[in-house]
Amino acid sequence: MTRTNSKGIPFRYDQVGSLLRPETLKEVRAKYSKGEIEKSELTEIENIEITRIIEKQKEIGLKAVTDGEFRRRWWHLDFIAELNGISIFDFETTAFGIKTAAQGSFVSSKLSFNPQHSFIEHFKFTRQQAGETVAKQTIPGPNMILLDSLILSKKYHENPVYENINEFIDDLITTYKEVIRQFYEAGCRYLQLDDTSWGALFDDKFREIIRQNSFNPDELITTFGDITEAILEDKPKDLAVTFHFCKGNFQSHWLYNGSYDKIAERLFSIEAFDGFFLEFDDERSGSFEPLKFIKNQRIVLGLVTSKTPELENKDLIIKRIKEASQYVPLEQICLSPQCGFASTHEGNKLTEKDQWEKLKLVVEISKEVWPED
Repeated sequence: MTRTNSKGIPFRYDQVGSLLRPETLKEVRAKYSKGEIEKSELTEIENIEITRIIEKQKEIGLKAVTDGEFRRRWWHLDFIAELNGISIFDFETTAFGIKTAAQGSFVSSKLSFNPQHSFIEHFKFTRQQAGETVAKQTIPGPNMILLDSLILSKKYHENPVYENINEFIDDLITTYKEVIRQFYEAGCRYLQLDDTSWGALFDDKFREIIRQNSFNPDELITTFGDITEAILEDKPKDLAVTFHFCKGNFQSHWLYNGSYDKIAERLFSIEAFDGFFLEFDDERSGSFEPLKFIKNQRIVLGLVTSKTPELENKDLIIKRIKEASQYVPLEQICLSPQCGFASTHEGNKLTEKDQWEKLKLVVEISKEVWPED
């Protein structure tokens, strides 16, 4: 399947999705978690803050706006938890280099779409507030569930639900096809799959963990690609779908190490994607050479970091864009931060002012590099 949308998505200057939560929202969420206020009161504040943040995105000139993921605790688990067949549990982790409370998921019964999934109604609100501006919806990709909720899940392996992995994959594909259909019917025309799970397929530490769980990480590269292509095979022609990958982003810390070399050829062969958002904000990302496998999709270079407050040098970013154009035509290149600013409720180690300055820089640089857009 080739690119069919004609709206220029992803845009020359774009964003990944999540934004720093305002203190007001953090305070109200804390009260809700303690049972001090009703859900309706939390929703009211969420609506107010989402409306404000959408207007701010419009103000700086972004062509696609999000709800900042303001209703979520985690960038992925809030969505995954509402699917039928998923259970969530609490644990403590040091995976990101810091000791912190976390949550995990596992497949506890047959997987399917939940018709009452709250994200559908949440999107309708975002779209209404966006008005004439494109409303972008972000959700975790299917392989997040395959990797975290099954392959690497001790809880799943203690009580396996499926007789074999292929039965689960069939349900996973069916579930995501329905997810895409539901968002489309709700008016979504710009959907993004956030999927950090691919990083485990090139990180040496995680490749070994995958092997210890009786899976072959090299074979999973093919499997991950096949699953992703399958969920997109029926996507409507006027629905733009992009893919975002980073190596983890938790309070300015990362999870995976390694370059794109191992996954690039299979990942970039997925022509149903209209574009790829990729992390290139430091030396851990490696060179731009893997971009040579890009077909006719757009590539969104994440050259502006969302992890630290220091504002990037404009000339240096432009120089790196030109370096990337040695491997993929300049007209297929776009620019964005390398990730969202708040993959979790806590957010990264920078201020809202820093956040907006970085997004403004993305717009400024893009207009200089691609003045026709």
